[in-house]
Amino acid sequence: MGIIEFVVSYASTLLALSATGAFAGMLAGLLGVGGGIVIVPVLFFLFQSDGVSPTSAMAIATATSLATIVPTSISSIRAHHKKGNVDNRLLTRWGLFILFGVLLGSWLATRINGNEVVALFGIIATLSALSGLFHSNSPRFTTLPNRLGQSVMASAVGFFSVLVGIGGGTLSVPLLTLHNYPVHKAVGTAAAIGLIIALPGTVTMLILGNTPADAPAGNLGLVNLMGFVCIVPLTVIFAPIGAALASKLPAARLKTLFDIVLLVTGLRMLGQSFLSG
Repeated sequence: MGIIEFVVSYASTLLALSATGAFAGMLAGLLGVGGGIVIVPVLFFLFQSDGVSPTSAMAIATATSLATIVPTSISSIRAHHKKGNVDNRLLTRWGLFILFGVLLGSWLATRINGNEVVALFGIIATLSALSGLFHSNSPRFTTLPNRLGQSVMASAVGFFSVLVGIGGGTLSVPLLTLHNYPVHKAVGTAAAIGLIIALPGTVTMLILGNTPADAPAGNLGLVNLMGFVCIVPLTVIFAPIGAALASKLPAARLKTLFDIVLLVTGLRMLGQSFLSG
């Protein structure tokens, strides 16, 4: 099949993937979520529309999302670093524990049922959103916990994030802001956490993951190359735009937007999980 024929045959899919990349990149810079909170559900439903089973679709969506987060996070980190919103001291304390969680979670992701991952994605997103939306005025911790507590937090962020193919911001931003950590700094640091999660997670899934029999065209292991090629350029372009916008928005409004995105996505994924169960 020639390039023109390929583009014509997959025009709607290519357009959907490109739009996903633009929106995911904006969110990556704006909210520090690595774009996975958008990419995973979009790819999950998109692949199913092409005849891929829910189990295979979730596995491929997760791995592909992690692959796209790598360059997106790099672009977002640069933008946030220029504004002084990346906490290198926190990254030094959390880095190895995040990596431990990532390796364990990515190994497990290649061995559990895809519908369980769908449900976990929905639960994580929904609970995080509800906590932010309805407990924003509840008492908060004055500081982060001791080193042991932070090591548990970092390991959990790495483990659960890589398991469902999302950037670390989905969990790290609510956790950090719960402890009175400045939201803009939490968002900027989350972009760096996303890179620590996505890079080793992608490599692990490429090595340990097997291409499903019903995988869509262009798969390498669990990563869909067509999705990667369409999404990445636009996420890299739009991530700095989102980061620039983030520094201009009030902290409370930024947090509310973050929680609304999580809630809508989480409920949709939970609905799909129950229908497939």
